[in-house]
Amino acid sequence: MGQQQNRIKALIVKNDTPLEAIQLYYGLKEDGVHAMLGWWDGRNSVDIAISRVKLNIEIDSEYEKLTEEQAINNLEQTMHSFKNGFTTIRIPHIVVRYYLNETVKNIMGIMEGLKANIKMI
Repeated sequence: MGQQQNRIKALIVKNDTPLEAIQLYYGLKEDGVHAMLGWWDGRNSVDIAISRVKLNIEIDSEYEKLTEEQAINNLEQTMHSFKNGFTTIRIPHIVVRYYLNETVKNIMGIMEGLKANIKMI
């Protein structure tokens, strides 16, 4: 087993990183995006971080079982990252699983918008 496969296994086990986050990471990487997988932001582990445009991506794998407590925790995490200058988006795992290319294209569009906003500041 290669070093990369061992790292992926460790991310899945240690950080509970969804497989779809790994698929999206490689999809973004193929399009030239320098992203970080399983990034620790000082408070939480973020599935994918794109620091150049201050974008955090979380893959929701159990959104259909979301409790009120989890929903408010998600909102608080989003608020904390926003206070630190980061935008957090949450993507249902099935979107990545069945529409990977479209998801990558949409994230590229989000990144363009964030780049434009960063330049304006």
